[in-house]
Amino acid sequence: MFDIVSVGNFSIDSIVLPDRRMPFVVLGGSVAYVSFAARRLDARVSVISKVGNDFPVAYLWWLRQEGVDLSSVVKVENAQTTRFELKYDSDLLTRTLRLNGKAPAITADDVPNSLKAQIIHLAPIAGEITYEVAEKLKRHAEALSIDPQGLVRTFGENGNVTHGSLADKRILELVNIYKSSQAEIMSVTNQSDLSSAVKVIHDYGVETVIVTLGAKGALLSIENNVYDIPACKPEKVVDPTGAGDAFIGGFLAEYVNGENHVRCACVGSAIASFVVEAPGPTFFGDKERIYQRARLLYEKEIKG
Repeated sequence: MFDIVSVGNFSIDSIVLPDRRMPFVVLGGSVAYVSFAARRLDARVSVISKVGNDFPVAYLWWLRQEGVDLSSVVKVENAQTTRFELKYDSDLLTRTLRLNGKAPAITADDVPNSLKAQIIHLAPIAGEITYEVAEKLKRHAEALSIDPQGLVRTFGENGNVTHGSLADKRILELVNIYKSSQAEIMSVTNQSDLSSAVKVIHDYGVETVIVTLGAKGALLSIENNVYDIPACKPEKVVDPTGAGDAFIGGFLAEYVNGENHVRCACVGSAIASFVVEAPGPTFFGDKERIYQRARLLYEKEIKG
């Protein structure tokens, strides 16, 4: 029994930051950030993913060293790993995203029949999860979570990424927890304002809706109650990549322990504030410091 199983393809990311001439080439994919964040809080985590022959052995070693179970990661012969180029503007608030390679999709056969998890988190980055796969995963978990970013991305001829619509909205009927950015929830719901978009997600039967808002924090909506979760202030901002994934990783790690939703979100905000302080998924703080930041956020900002 795992606490959190993340499903989606790993990637090899080239991160272009404004103050560096050369890109950082580093392990990427939502499943990496979610798993590393959850492991910092001692969650038992596993990943279902596909990679190609070009996926570095060093990345597998790194993941195992962090305590991530990789028994359901498949290296596909004669295939390539998903690759993205992420280029940030000088303010680090906007970026252009380009797909430079794509691994095979995850299929129902990739889901072990013996799999058991408290939460399975669907984290596609380039359309690699279908409704049929999600439907099978639902049977192996007590709850299903989703970040649909990879299901609303469209890819131009040169790989440039834009937002499209969610082709198969039935997947929303399967999930208990929804998390995305504001731009993504607008694409998923075809709504023009945030409150209407959140309501549409709830109308599919989703109990918990989280919308990450960058430096403005996050919105948490559950059982007709809406909470504004402030952003936890980092000591510095080096690379914003993966902040939302770290947020949900922290949130889910606390959620499986039965913590209240607002506290879960504060822990998510805290761990997101660490990941932006270094390039890629290389820094998440330690458990004590994460809880310290989360406690300050909860007591000062939430409880007032």
